[in-house]
Amino acid sequence: MQRQLIATTLVTALLAFGAHAQNAVTDTQRDANQQNRIEQGLKSGELTTREAASLEHKEQRIDRTEARDMKNGPLSAAEKAQIQREQNRASAAINKDDHNGKIGNPNSASSQRMQADVQRNANQEKRINQGLKSGELTRKEAGSLERGQAHVDRSEARAGADGHVGAGEQARIQGKENRQSKRIYNKKNNDKVQE
Repeated sequence: MQRQLIATTLVTALLAFGAHAQNAVTDTQRDANQQNRIEQGLKSGELTTREAASLEHKEQRIDRTEARDMKNGPLSAAEKAQIQREQNRASAAINKDDHNGKIGNPNSASSQRMQADVQRNANQEKRINQGLKSGELTRKEAGSLERGQAHVDRSEARAGADGHVGAGEQARIQGKENRQSKRIYNKKNNDKVQE
């Protein structure tokens, strides 16, 4: 009887751990998907550079929330719900901006710069997501990396707020992206594993 109780408790704990780990994986996958949607909107001309910058500001908020919530371990139901609400608002904003009739010029130098920055941002979100899935990243490490993503998002939002991303602005963003890329690599290869 006691063995059965211990076994049941162990199975329940493992399932709960899997659900908490899955929360973080799902959230970071959605981050990557939304970054891809922003990039596609820029490429198709459905988003202007200014609209993409505004959307990056919303993505920054999500990344900051994830960073704060993941640093203390598994996401609570309230934390998960808050992140989902923020992601739903950002998703609705992407959809609204995609269909508002404003046309961007995907071939302009400014749009090309923003496209490259957003694509790299999406790739870094995918790397964080993959690290969580594989166990190479702990939730705490992923939270730290999401804080770094928030800094990159903020830089992209500021650079494009006036509707134009200059070469100097892109160089500063790329510097932050390079540092963030190194952080992702280092955290994925530091031999820490998910508790």
